[in-house]
Amino acid sequence: MPDCRSGIRALRRLSLPDRAGGNNTLHFTPKELPAFGGRPAAMRNKNSGGSMAFPDSDFRKIKRKRTGSGNQCRITIFEPDLETAPREVLHWIQSRRLVKMVENCYNNVPLYKKRFDEMGLLPGDIKSIDDIHKLPFTYKTDLRDNYPFGMIAVPKEQLVRIHASSGTTGKQTVVGYTKNDIDVWAKGAARALVAAGATKSDYIHVSYGYGLFTGGLGLHYGAEMLGATAIPVSSGNTKRQVDILRDYGSDFLCCTPSYAMYIGETVRDMGIDPKTLKLRGGIFGAEAWSENMRREIEKILDIKAYDIYGLSEIAGPGVSFECKEQTGMHINEDFFYPEIIDPETGEQLPDGEYGELVFTCIGKEALPLLRYRTRDICKLSHKPCSCGRTLVKMSKTRGRTDDMLIIRGINVFPSQVEHVLLSLNMEPNYQIIVDRKNNLDTMEVQVEMSDQMFSDKVRNLEDVEHNIAAALQST
Repeated sequence: MPDCRSGIRALRRLSLPDRAGGNNTLHFTPKELPAFGGRPAAMRNKNSGGSMAFPDSDFRKIKRKRTGSGNQCRITIFEPDLETAPREVLHWIQSRRLVKMVENCYNNVPLYKKRFDEMGLLPGDIKSIDDIHKLPFTYKTDLRDNYPFGMIAVPKEQLVRIHASSGTTGKQTVVGYTKNDIDVWAKGAARALVAAGATKSDYIHVSYGYGLFTGGLGLHYGAEMLGATAIPVSSGNTKRQVDILRDYGSDFLCCTPSYAMYIGETVRDMGIDPKTLKLRGGIFGAEAWSENMRREIEKILDIKAYDIYGLSEIAGPGVSFECKEQTGMHINEDFFYPEIIDPETGEQLPDGEYGELVFTCIGKEALPLLRYRTRDICKLSHKPCSCGRTLVKMSKTRGRTDDMLIIRGINVFPSQVEHVLLSLNMEPNYQIIVDRKNNLDTMEVQVEMSDQMFSDKVRNLEDVEHNIAAALQST
């Protein structure tokens, strides 16, 4: 039988604000908790008719698992009551959140109401997370077709931030966040930092891009939630990055793996011994990288390198993360419920089988996506992990089901290139060449010359090239 106290602590932090921002209290009775024996009667709310109520104000401070003693102790799990919760407790949390989310989607997102009605599905038909297969899929094209805010499920007044990523035809994929959504995202990033060994006394050097791209701010807010010091360096000006790493005494580096390699090469070219840097770890994501590249990064920077996964539509970096075992990335499944499906049939696949990764945002308010098709290919594993976390693991992605390219953390679709050429009144006959130079991804677009593009003046051809390049960069 799962530990009652651990399960109850996890459940008490389950918070799902309603659309109007009203009472956040969730009620449940001891009968709803058969897996871990219910709640002691002394802890019940006297005014709830025998049920138990746990408002946000009653949530207790997170008790974090620590190792060592005195000033040497380090947090090893950021939220142990949730990250190590019994599977029965996670199932209960996921079920409650899914039911609440489905109601939100049906009542506040026209696209979902239309699809539910077409399927003859009602929110009340979803009783638990076991019913998730009954729900419709969501595709990236749905976000494009409802650009910019047609998928947002909360009033404008509740939005605190907007991010966006590349779309397939020039229109960006717009993602809105409430205050609670930002906290969920920050928790995911904080969990990743702690799993990599970061503590509140560390300096976190963030070299992901800041702006509409979700990379920089995700790790930034994660560091602050942990209580560490975020250094928002952003990308570029690599010699200055190295100066900051050395002079500030940064403990962790967060960036794309290709940029980490480039920083390492710059450290070497500047004649600096990486062992003299205080840097001891790095969290790298936003693009695919191999185990060989991991070893190269660890060698050139003398650090331990960790993987992190995320996508703007779901939350940004922090959806899943590696622990010390490094045999896959733990998914924050109390917020983002994963499935692996056959990309052709849409049927769910069991643990250990590769298929398309699908996420349902059971912990989000502003953009609560149902069964979002990520197009990433990977597999899941529920095998016990030596780190103590019970969260399911996903493998590194091994490809995609669509034609999207990821260049230095930026999503690029060939259809975007075609869209740009057509907008410039050019024939869409082109070739994309992707390469890696100095450990940085490069993309070259070669465009077939048409009769109208020919000119006796080199200057005219240079102008055409400049216009194409400018249009592509602004897409």
